[in-house]
Amino acid sequence: MTALPPSALAWPVPSDIDVSDSITPAHIGEIAKAAGLVRLARMTTTHAAGNVQMEDEIVYYGTTKAKVQLSVRDRLAGVTDGAYVVVTGITPTPLGEGKSTTTIGLAQALGAHLNKKSFACIRQVSAQHVSLPSHHDIVGGAAGGGYAQVVPMDEFNLHMTGDIHAITAANNLV
Repeated sequence: MTALPPSALAWPVPSDIDVSDSITPAHIGEIAKAAGLVRLARMTTTHAAGNVQMEDEIVYYGTTKAKVQLSVRDRLAGVTDGAYVVVTGITPTPLGEGKSTTTIGLAQALGAHLNKKSFACIRQVSAQHVSLPSHHDIVGGAAGGGYAQVVPMDEFNLHMTGDIHAITAANNLV
């Protein structure tokens, strides 16, 4: 996988939203191809919603988000597993660096400093209170922070693909 160029670092570190806005994310299709997830270079289906397009092994949600099809698990069944690291149950620092920031920072360090293929799988923000960063608020939405965050942060904090709303609504009907 080709490494992306590092972002320009500033001191003091700008706000999370300023860091996020300064980055131009790579197209998710390029990342999927580099990871070996896209075997076909053609679109096969357009979802009724209009913005979801399916390729062989991923489902696009715009240019920065995608879901990996379950069929990938079957295709890779005979491949040797890689290392798996779980970051869980840590107490965040007073400034809010917790599980997400640690996970994203770890994936970045493995890739940028050790030249290892790495992916960070983090949860989608739940339907609880999420505060976008401001000068008076340091509470995040599980997107990480500083230079170790998910971009585009605003889309991530605003519930990405919308699945969590469907799950919440379904549970509220029970």
